[in-house]
Parts: sequence; structure tokens; C-alpha cells
Amino acid sequence: MKSTEQFKKTIKAYLDKRASGDELFAPKYANEKKNIDDCITYILNTVQKSGCNGFHDDEIYGMAVHYYDEESIDVGKEIQARVAVNHVIELTEEEKAKARQKAMEQLQAEAYQTMTKKKEKKAEKQADSVKQASLF
Repeated sequence: MKSTEQFKKTIKAYLDKRASGDELFAPKYANEKKNIDDCITYILNTVQKSGCNGFHDDEIYGMAVHYYDEESIDVGKEIQARVAVNHVIELTEEEKAKARQKAMEQLQAEAYQTMTKKKEKKAEKQADSVKQASLF
């Protein structure tokens, strides 16, 4: 299955959280006959059959839960698809600080390169102006 790994992680995280808080769902989620790859295949096939392109998160999560709720369910064939996950990634303060530091270092390096190129060009112009052809 070649679905977006982020999609798989998002679905798995939701199911893990649901299983930890729902006593009725936990044994169904722990079923050894079920796995996350088949769950993703089931979701993709259900989405494809619907003919729609966009779904609310709760609709997709509902499909995942339905896969685990049913003892025997037709998963369908694997689908080669790319899935877009529209979630905002929250960075920790430490990650933000590292990103700022990296951006500052990159900016400084670019500024230094720009300055040294200008000096080199200026030096070349001065060298060219010193060389004057003799008429004699």
C-alpha cells in the first residue's frame, strides 16, 4: 500500500487514542486479524466508491472505526493513491528556536556571500581600469 505515511500515522494515532478511552472498542482494535494497512485500504476503497474528493475528519475516522467494528468486512483491492492530510503541525518552543537559529545562520551566510562577491567585482573593475592601452 502506497498511501501517505502521514495519513496512516494520523489514523493510527486516532485509533490508539480511541482504544485507550473506549472499553468497548479496545478489544476490537486489538483483534489480531485486523491491521492498519488493511484499514487504510478499506478507507481508500470506500472513498473511491463514494465518488467524493473531500471528507471531514470525522467521516474518515468513522470509516476506520467501522473497519475494526465489523468481524468480516470486504477490504477491497489495494489502491495506489496519494492522500492529503490537512493538519497544522504544532512545533514546540525548542523546535521553533532551532528553526529560527538555522534561518539566521542561513541568512548570515547568504549576506556574507553577497558582500564578498561585490568586493571581488569591485576589485576586478579597479584592475581593469588600471590596464590602459598605450597608443605608442
